[in-house]
Amino acid sequence: MTAIEIGADLSLLDAALEALPNTPAVFVLWPAEGEPYISKTTLLRRRLLRLLRERSQPSRLLNLRHTARRIEYRLTGSAFESAVLLYELTRRHFPETYLDLLKLRMPPYVKIVLNNEFPRSHITTHLARTPGLYFGPFRSRASAERFEASYLDLFQMRRCQEDLSPSPQHPGCIYGEMAMCLRPCQQVVGPTEYAGEVSRVVEFLHTDGRSHLAAIEHSRDRLSEEMRFEDAARQHKRFEKVQEVLKLRDELARDINRLNGVAVTRSLARDAVEMWFVREGNWQQPQRFDFEIHEGKPVSLDRKLRDTFSAVTPRKLTVRERQEYLALLARWYYSSWRDGEWLPFESFTEIPYRKLVNAVSRVAGPRIQ
Repeated sequence: MTAIEIGADLSLLDAALEALPNTPAVFVLWPAEGEPYISKTTLLRRRLLRLLRERSQPSRLLNLRHTARRIEYRLTGSAFESAVLLYELTRRHFPETYLDLLKLRMPPYVKIVLNNEFPRSHITTHLARTPGLYFGPFRSRASAERFEASYLDLFQMRRCQEDLSPSPQHPGCIYGEMAMCLRPCQQVVGPTEYAGEVSRVVEFLHTDGRSHLAAIEHSRDRLSEEMRFEDAARQHKRFEKVQEVLKLRDELARDINRLNGVAVTRSLARDAVEMWFVREGNWQQPQRFDFEIHEGKPVSLDRKLRDTFSAVTPRKLTVRERQEYLALLARWYYSSWRDGEWLPFESFTEIPYRKLVNAVSRVAGPRIQ
């Protein structure tokens, strides 16, 4: 962070403010006593002048000219970089209230509760250490609920939220009557049979539906070869239904343990972009990727990208940190102010470098020429 000390001569402050660039930044205003004021802006000079310049007449606008004693700021290259830096600074200085100050809401996930004898699905906004599969993050709770209701139609896993005490006298529910649930509550199936259906659901989410589509496709092709065309047509309708369900996923939504990707944003450096990595749902240290021409010889972007990814050291975050960084990613990705590009991939051993080169080129624009 660059610092400006504010002394008794406020004319020096005015000169220092006029010399600041009018670019995006995150800044901290420190008073002589008490808590700092932390914020981000797209125009640093204009924002600080608004907060710190002399007023010719009384105003209700916040003015910290006679309160602030030091200014700290860091210029940023993108809205995403500003959001991440603001989060980290606010968490450091306001460890008890930073989420409220940032108005950072946790995105919703579809969770398969696996620490239950009869696992079920529900919507949650919190990650936990207890066994479970988290599928997300979604754009909104309504979006998560729509996907949950649709994918459950493909299976016979229970939808009730109660802790079951199976008994033949249990009243059951409408889903059991419609053959959309295996009815473990009425002991129609036992834990082992029910666990088999849950494993199909987990595999469906774990593979983004590919396991289910492959099984249906194989059955459809076999029936066609046996000239059982009516049965093959029914399997094809099932195949299309699964595809329609998968279209309801939001773009970031997947098993978070398989959430891998990189956000590419503009950088303060002229001949560079910033790369923000997510590996298995864990935020990694960002890196600056430069494409300067050394000694008049251009360097292969593909080769440099491979070197950059090989330098990413895997790290595990606490559950809370993981949840909050994913919330930052979801806020940026689903926002109207998203800048840069997000490129997802299956794993760090299967990176689509050609697509990544194109993404870097689009974000860098004419600077890469």
